[in-house]
Amino acid sequence: MHDDEYGALDAVALAAAVARGETTAAELLDIAIRRTAELNPALNAVVRSMESFAAQQVTAPLTGPFAGVPFLLKDLLQDFAGVPTSAGSQVLAEVPAPAHATVVRRWLDAGLVIFGKTNTSEFGAKAVTETDLFGPARNPWHLGRTPGGSSGGAAAAVAAGIVPVAGATDGGGSIRIPAACCGLFGLKPGRGLIPAGPNHAELLNGSATHGVISRSVRDTAAMLDVLRGQDAVPPYLPALPNSCFLDEVGRDPGRLRIGYRLESILGTMPSVEAVAAVRDAADLLTELGHDVEPADIELYDADSAADFLVPFFVQIAADVEAARRHGGRNGGFELDTLLAAAAGRAVRAPEYAQAVSRWHRHRHRLAAFHSQYHLLLTPTLAQRPLQIGASTSPHLEQAVGRALLNSRTAALVHRIGVFERIARRQLTWAPYTQLANITGCPAASVPLYWTDDGLPLGVQFVAPPAGEALLIRLTAQLEAARPWSSRRPPEWRRNKRGGYSSAADHRRFRLGGIDFCHRP
Repeated sequence: MHDDEYGALDAVALAAAVARGETTAAELLDIAIRRTAELNPALNAVVRSMESFAAQQVTAPLTGPFAGVPFLLKDLLQDFAGVPTSAGSQVLAEVPAPAHATVVRRWLDAGLVIFGKTNTSEFGAKAVTETDLFGPARNPWHLGRTPGGSSGGAAAAVAAGIVPVAGATDGGGSIRIPAACCGLFGLKPGRGLIPAGPNHAELLNGSATHGVISRSVRDTAAMLDVLRGQDAVPPYLPALPNSCFLDEVGRDPGRLRIGYRLESILGTMPSVEAVAAVRDAADLLTELGHDVEPADIELYDADSAADFLVPFFVQIAADVEAARRHGGRNGGFELDTLLAAAAGRAVRAPEYAQAVSRWHRHRHRLAAFHSQYHLLLTPTLAQRPLQIGASTSPHLEQAVGRALLNSRTAALVHRIGVFERIARRQLTWAPYTQLANITGCPAASVPLYWTDDGLPLGVQFVAPPAGEALLIRLTAQLEAARPWSSRRPPEWRRNKRGGYSSAADHRRFRLGGIDFCHRP
């Protein structure tokens, strides 16, 4: 199999080619490793090699629906026994995981060939992927821009064609935001569908989940079939469909009533480009026979952003304490992480309990919406993918934060709102995904729109509980009507200096000692 053919096929097609004897797991692994070596110096998507394990894996017979397909784990929560899961933190960078995560075991049982781990923000706390440990991951569509976060490395690797699908997680948009940034499909499963074991009963009070980022809808559907269903000791049992999710691809979704909203969880409105993306999606949906209209139903209130952020701060505080207990090094956390942890520790117990309790109010509000509409349509991003470094805190804010931490008055971080300003800055450009997390509803970002200068800008659909099958039917219909997998970032080729070039571009990036030319 040639590299071009590998890059054109999704995981379902690659697995079928292996099953038919047209290629082998070893050949596909060689291609994936070669593409990683060629493209990753620019992207910084893959941050941990597991090639030795993969080389051993392909020498044995592989079984399962994805037998022989190369695959990457996210370096957060997706533990592989004996390999560190850094969570993007220097503190955990050398601490090996004691056992496989349940989802990793299921991926291995499905025959996937795991050969590395992808870049992520520290503890998955940001919508960009720019860590002190690994440095920034970069967007294949524009190397000066973020691929999103916290699953930014996964999205960059899939968009560049290193793998057709990669592991991801989503606790506030970390599947959908990178998918929107990189022209990919990203579906966050609903609460409880995917197991979090064996170390966790559920993630972030049930608001976070494992999943994948893919180029095709059917790859995500087939992955849901691999992952769905709780493990031996579930906190609750999810509602499972009677048929496979993959069977939903190609089924008629029927005539749907879809309401769209542009106001965000912060009460802000999106950019002109993001509005254009929603209107473009609405036009396409109308052409396909669906009823689409602006929805005059309020989804947020004055507490909505805090109801997401307060439990999130508390979880970061817990993550930092756990890392200090189990980490290989003392210290080494990023400043924003320490400020988030300080804010979390300063949260009073009644404040935390009230925020989590109000999640139920948001569920009621979204249920009222879904009583009138099959799906909610929103932007995924409020604006185009950020420039690398754009979300970094100003020097004065950093200085104030360090002073509070050093003076042992870090509790003031929460009381005077230092970290709230940092967190809202992170939310400002991607404030549409959090509602699906705190309500536990499934949601998907779909790559239907590109800006005039060629940047992806996805739109989001939010379904009611157990609405994954509906999302798959509709998004597969959209994919058939306006295929996106043929839209690829610039293909770099070796130039005489040993870097990569694109004849259509004159922008040059010097990354890792290599010159890169890149088309927007």
